[in-house]
Amino acid sequence: MRLVVVGAAGRMGRMLVKAVAETEGCRLVGAIERPGSQAVGQDAGLLAGTGLLDVPVTDDPLPVFAQADGVLDFTAPAATVAFAALAAQARIVHVIGTTGLQEPDFARLEAAARHARIVQSGNMSLGVNLLAGLVRRAAAALGEDFDIEIVEMHHRMKVDAPSGTALLLGEAAAEGRKVSLNERSVRVRDGHTGARRAGDIGFATLRGGTVVGEHNVIFAGPGERLELAHRAEDRGIFARGAVRAALWAFDRKPGYYTMADVLGLDG
Repeated sequence: MRLVVVGAAGRMGRMLVKAVAETEGCRLVGAIERPGSQAVGQDAGLLAGTGLLDVPVTDDPLPVFAQADGVLDFTAPAATVAFAALAAQARIVHVIGTTGLQEPDFARLEAAARHARIVQSGNMSLGVNLLAGLVRRAAAALGEDFDIEIVEMHHRMKVDAPSGTALLLGEAAAEGRKVSLNERSVRVRDGHTGARRAGDIGFATLRGGTVVGEHNVIFAGPGERLELAHRAEDRGIFARGAVRAALWAFDRKPGYYTMADVLGLDG
């Protein structure tokens, strides 16, 4: 499978290049960076520390997408939406690990999925997606007698909050309770807030140091507490998951998929 990495000079971009180079059944055919990047013209493999791949970084995605089967994208919302339009035009796979996406972005991705095979997730790791399945089942089984709080911590450089993974876990909890996360989530508490409203799903965000990612889902009930947690120790898990998603989507019909589809976790 011929794959392109966008944002190839960034931290995740370099890991994606490395994951492609190390995975049987795929090869890197393109590496994209923003115009003006110092990485333009450099070899993507050398940037990623994998050795020479003869794939120079370019700032012109259109001809690269035209010769590819799929694109791996952990960039920023505006860039991801633009890349989705190009992926739809080229009718290729678009794996999206970008966080911070908002409702208008998702609407445009859904439109692109009429022609592209989009796999989008707030987290590409196997463990997190298994955790989401457990959260969904626990929320359904325990009901509103148990308060749900989601605590996440990331490195000091992360720019969005709550994390995409925390929101993924919140959506899983809301699905388990058959409620809307938008209507029941509480993301800020400050001052005299009053008593906690039954059925709310709370979020707490911590930032500091070089933490890759930690997520803890707490079910606090009368006299007992259940905690489900995941700790990422290596960003490579996200890159390897993205490559796995691309290979899975290669022969699928156009549509909008998640890692739950890739891993066969639905239900």
